[in-house]
Amino acid sequence: MFFDSWYGLLRVLVVGTIAYVGLILVLRISGKRTLAKLNAFDLVVTVALGSTLASVLLTKSVALVEGMLGFVLLISLQYLVAWLSVRSSRFSALVKSEPTLLLHRGRFLEGALREQRVTRQEVLSALRGHGAAEPGDVVAVVLETDGTLSVINGNGGERPVGTLADVDATGAGGPQQA
Repeated sequence: MFFDSWYGLLRVLVVGTIAYVGLILVLRISGKRTLAKLNAFDLVVTVALGSTLASVLLTKSVALVEGMLGFVLLISLQYLVAWLSVRSSRFSALVKSEPTLLLHRGRFLEGALREQRVTRQEVLSALRGHGAAEPGDVVAVVLETDGTLSVINGNGGERPVGTLADVDATGAGGPQQA
C-alpha cells in the first residue's frame, strides 16, 4: 500500500523526469499559443496534457514513448485547430464560442444569465474582485470564451465600448453593434 518496490520509485523518477523535459521541449517548439487559455478548447488541451503526463508518470502500462506520442498528438491537434481557426471563420465559429454580455450599465441581463447558467451572485463576486461597489459602477460584465468573467470599468458616457464589439448581446438590450 505505501511501498511496492524500489523499481517503481526509480521508474517514476526516471520516466517522470524524461517525460517532463520532453513535454517542455514540445511546448517550446509549438509556441506560446499551445498553453494559452483563449477558449474552452485550449483549456481542454491543457488539462489533457497534464492528464497524459500523470498517466505516463504513474501508470506502469503506459510506456514513455507512448506518452510522448500523446503529447505530440495533442499539441499537433491543438496547433491544427488554431491554424484552421485563424484561416477560416466558418471553422472558427464551429470550435469557438462568442463572449456573452451578462451585465450592462448596472442592469443584469436575465436571459443571458439563464442561457449561460451564471448566477447573479457569480457576477457580483466578479464585481467585488475588481473593486466595484455597485453593478452601476461598471460598464459591463462579459462571460469570456474561456469561462472567465471580465469587468469593464469607465466610459461613463453613452458611447458604446470598443471592447464589446464582438460580444453576443442579442436580445439583451446591450451595446449597439457597429
